[in-house]
Amino acid sequence: MPPKLTVISQSDNIIFWPKDHIILIFNGEFLNVIELQLTEDHIALQKTVREFCAGEVAPYIKEWDEKCHFERGVFEKMADLGLLGVCIPEQYGGAGFDYVSLGLVCEELEACDTFLRVAMSVHVGLNSLSVYSWGTEEQKQKYLVPQAKGEKLATFGLTEPNAGSDVVGMKSYARRDGDDWILNGEKMWISLGDVADHFLFFCWTDAEKQKVRDHSGISCFIVERTMPGFSSGTLHGKLGIRAGNTGYFSLQDVRVPQANMLGQEGEGFKIAMFSLENGRYTVASGATGVIRASRDASVAYANTREVQGQPIANFQLVKQKIATMEADYEMSHLLWLKCGYLKNIGAPSAKAASMAKWQATTRSEHAASMAIELHGANGYTNDYPVERYLRNCKAAVIYEGTRDIHTLMQADWALGLKKEKAARVVLPPYANAAGA
Repeated sequence: MPPKLTVISQSDNIIFWPKDHIILIFNGEFLNVIELQLTEDHIALQKTVREFCAGEVAPYIKEWDEKCHFERGVFEKMADLGLLGVCIPEQYGGAGFDYVSLGLVCEELEACDTFLRVAMSVHVGLNSLSVYSWGTEEQKQKYLVPQAKGEKLATFGLTEPNAGSDVVGMKSYARRDGDDWILNGEKMWISLGDVADHFLFFCWTDAEKQKVRDHSGISCFIVERTMPGFSSGTLHGKLGIRAGNTGYFSLQDVRVPQANMLGQEGEGFKIAMFSLENGRYTVASGATGVIRASRDASVAYANTREVQGQPIANFQLVKQKIATMEADYEMSHLLWLKCGYLKNIGAPSAKAASMAKWQATTRSEHAASMAIELHGANGYTNDYPVERYLRNCKAAVIYEGTRDIHTLMQADWALGLKKEKAARVVLPPYANAAGA
């Protein structure tokens, strides 16, 4: 560690070290050094995903979006590349990369199209990382291993027709029947809802606590599509993410064994919040990809479109839009990168994930809108990708904590009204974090 360090954020315990490093200090203790330069493994992974998108998705995404076509074969190819288990340890069928790598994958995927990142969010961020952290060894072998290998697709069922941000307003319930549980309820706005194989299902297991809206009466179960009483469907008419599958599923007297309860009885709410934090991290990194794609499309257009005998890149207000996109990209990238490194070393990251998600999604919406304006009338047609960027990115302002909710959360943290509480289960740190 160099002798002279400059504190740049006392509240976040971050210290700056020149030469592209940031030192993390938590509660007065040295934690790790963030290298702002990507490692060789990071760069190779980034290149792999970028080439995959350019060859397997980009040539077809306009048609898939127009026809609302879900191409499942794409995920088989992602599985072959190890992306569906990118940050899951090799012992559980994953690729064994760190959590920063998960962010890099999500940024690259959403720079191509949001439906790819959405699948990573629910499959890896919301489901697989939850099973990895909260699951028994039996559950990991039965469910996590095939998910990490990409043999099975997984998703997350929390939202209901009348319960979104108000989690304790859910109506789904389970009753005990011997060594089994009988599950009933309906989940809506579920990414991969009509195509996934495995589901995390959150429901009330304590009717008395439900009456007083005590979230300690909520539990979580692993459900399989093939279980009798399970049904699902696809939602149509979406503004964006038309190439992705968004659906609903219903459980009618679905019998599951006690062995399929994730965590302990009454820990469902904690698991949901844990899952959403990891999901927000993937949403933040993905939204950063939208900003980058909007910037790149705008730069390319500005350098070729001529008005008054010169490229529009020469006009100051065009430059202002591109400069804003550049700044938004750099800030958003650093925010999710910070969160990824906190996860790598096993430090609390809920606040960082919330900040990254809030800012990146807000800035992605602005970047996509500016990109359309910069393209003029051309930006209003799907001859150019920027209108798709705007339609796609709007959803991320809503799901996994609305923009308004994250605004209030950040205010409460700043005011000292909210703290990162210690949990019984935390995301396991990256095994090689010391050398990351």
